[in-house]
Amino acid sequence: MVKIPSFVKKFSALEIILLVALVVYLVFNVQTPDILSGYIHTPIGIVVVLVLALCLFLYTNPVLGILGLFVAFEIIRRSNVIAPVSQVTMIQYTPPQIKKDDEMVKMNPEPTTSLEEEVVAQMAPLGVSEPASYITTSFRPVSENVHNASVM
Repeated sequence: MVKIPSFVKKFSALEIILLVALVVYLVFNVQTPDILSGYIHTPIGIVVVLVLALCLFLYTNPVLGILGLFVAFEIIRRSNVIAPVSQVTMIQYTPPQIKKDDEMVKMNPEPTTSLEEEVVAQMAPLGVSEPASYITTSFRPVSENVHNASVM
């Protein structure tokens, strides 16, 4: 006669059904439906799946809880099939830096002076303008009492 382990005797009927469903999900590589995959792939969906797995761990048999954590990880991993396809597509069609540099040279064929350089060349030509001259006037600045505000 086969001896049944003691922790299996503590399972209720619902826990046994849930255990069988979780094992089937893990063993037979069942894909997550696209409707659920869209919701699980969001940050809130990941948090909800992890909370449900932790609730299984807290309120049912520990064996079922540990299996629930593995199933939660697998659900998140299997519902993430949308992202790698777009990443691979982006990586395949991104041109290398050398090709980008060549395209930039084609768009800007010859180095030109900027508007700022042109204006500075016209307004302040150094060495060409006349030297600064000082004008002598009768104006003399007057200093008033600063009430000990400065040392000078």
